[in-house]
Amino acid sequence: MSDVDLGTRPALRVPEPAPAHAPSPHLDQRVAARRRRRHWAERRFRLCGVGAIAVCAFALFGLLATLVGTGVSAFHQTHLRLEVEVSPAHVDPARPAAGDYGAILRAAIEARFPEATSRADRRRLHALLSSGAEEDLRRVVMADPALIGTRLRLWLLAGTDADMAVKSGLDRVAGQLAEGVPLRLSERQVAWLQRLTDEGDVAQHWNSRFFTAGDSRDPERVGVLGGLVGSLLTLFVCLLLALPIGVGAAVYLEEFAPRNRFTTFIEVNIANLAAVPSIVFGLLGLAVFLNAFGMPRSAPLVGGAVLALMSLPIIIIAARAALRAVPPSVREAALALGASRVQVVTHHVLPLAMPGILTGTILALANALGETAPLLMIGMVAFIVDVPSGILSSATALPVQIFMWAASAERGFVEKTAAGILVLLAFMLAMNAVAILMRRRFERRW
Repeated sequence: MSDVDLGTRPALRVPEPAPAHAPSPHLDQRVAARRRRRHWAERRFRLCGVGAIAVCAFALFGLLATLVGTGVSAFHQTHLRLEVEVSPAHVDPARPAAGDYGAILRAAIEARFPEATSRADRRRLHALLSSGAEEDLRRVVMADPALIGTRLRLWLLAGTDADMAVKSGLDRVAGQLAEGVPLRLSERQVAWLQRLTDEGDVAQHWNSRFFTAGDSRDPERVGVLGGLVGSLLTLFVCLLLALPIGVGAAVYLEEFAPRNRFTTFIEVNIANLAAVPSIVFGLLGLAVFLNAFGMPRSAPLVGGAVLALMSLPIIIIAARAALRAVPPSVREAALALGASRVQVVTHHVLPLAMPGILTGTILALANALGETAPLLMIGMVAFIVDVPSGILSSATALPVQIFMWAASAERGFVEKTAAGILVLLAFMLAMNAVAILMRRRFERRW
């Protein structure tokens, strides 16, 4: 056996690297061209996105600017200051509510302008005051019957045409009359208003009536309180009906329902119902709630039931998405500790999904708040002066009230329509802000 030299090993031969080929100039040009096209396509995509955002922002800014420019004047109302004599001949001290306050106001303004002698001039002079001035004077005297037999200097509500003329500028209105533009005011009425303005007896006061009164035939006397309370009552009924039914349906479909053709059919139809036009739900409410069940027409109970039908698909979809977002490990851990399926859902899954469910519910209610078509079908388009006191009272909703103002021929309703839209937008923004705050407050990140 020959000796082997373990200290020496054969040298390893490292293969020489293959000679590098010189890059082809044509290949580099093609790569650079593709890179330039890719970068240019990316820039075009970004420009399209920025352009779309700019168009949307411009349209939104234009809409808000138009609404604010048209409706901000509705939050102030023109008042005329007159010296009024509360004569016992017109107001009985024993029954101040039954006094002839209209005669008192007519005598006061005729005494201010004694040159109005003809019947037509006196009628134009009386038109400078609103019919609501009579109610304001009655309220003042009833609050203090000792004023009977005295003379008062009061700020009284001006009529619609006088209010529009003062807000537009009396000089501008006088110029339009001189040019032959047909206006609701005559030259003498503009002259009387100018005289009152020069003497300091015309002023713009905060229109608190707009937030504390119901609807009216006179634009200067309208308010949004009736429509706002009607909308709140309608949404309350909608919430009571839609939230438990929607959450219950979502829990069953997501946690307990077997996966078969029947449940698939239900899920497809729920998704389709979310895209059905709202007028269809109004027709359904008219046929079922009013004609079949005989429920009261133009009541928040019926309006809330119709809006609940419209909101149910949205709430079910949002609730299922919130339930699906809960990690399966929560369910598996609860089942491993011996909890039943109902306990897993009620004690663990549903509380964790509740922020998303409430957010979707609030967004569905905000969407229902702006609906008009289904409420028109069930009779909530009626002219309601009083503020509703319950879900069975006759009421109207704020979107329907805005629709009625927009359809009116009176010029004074133009600014009231824009002001009502601003109030509705503020209410919807408040609801959306509540939804965002609730999501940020209760959201769990997994």
